Amino acid sequence: QVQLVESGGGLVQAGGSLRLSCAASGRTFSINAMGWFRQAPGKEREFVAAVSRTGSSTYYADSVKGRFTISRDTAKRTVYLQMNSLKPEDTAVYYCAAESSTTAQAMTIIPPDYWGQGTQVTVSS
Repeated sequence: QVQLVESGGGLVQAGGSLRLSCAASGRTFSINAMGWFRQAPGKEREFVAAVSRTGSSTYYADSVKGRFTISRDTAKRTVYLQMNSLKPEDTAVYYCAAESSTTAQAMTIIPPDYWGQGTQVTVSS
């Protein structure tokens, strides 16, 4: 099994920045892609960003392209989400995710194997 623990959420004003972190433990050698999803109140969980095993390939939802950056430190078994120019519509619970059998690109449409517990991000207007 793989355990994922997020940190870095909080309250920020519109236009501000936050950096989320997600530390993986357990059978981390089995992890291929990692990514972030979010769920706003009353809405379904949606894909935000994904990164390949080596960090060389990244994928983003159209709504965050140019504002969010996903990165991965393999040695630290950690994935990051740098969020800039935040908007009130970015308010959501953000979930870290990990996948063992498919690619980062597949994570955009296929639910991953492992999930973190989520961290709240609130952007005030």
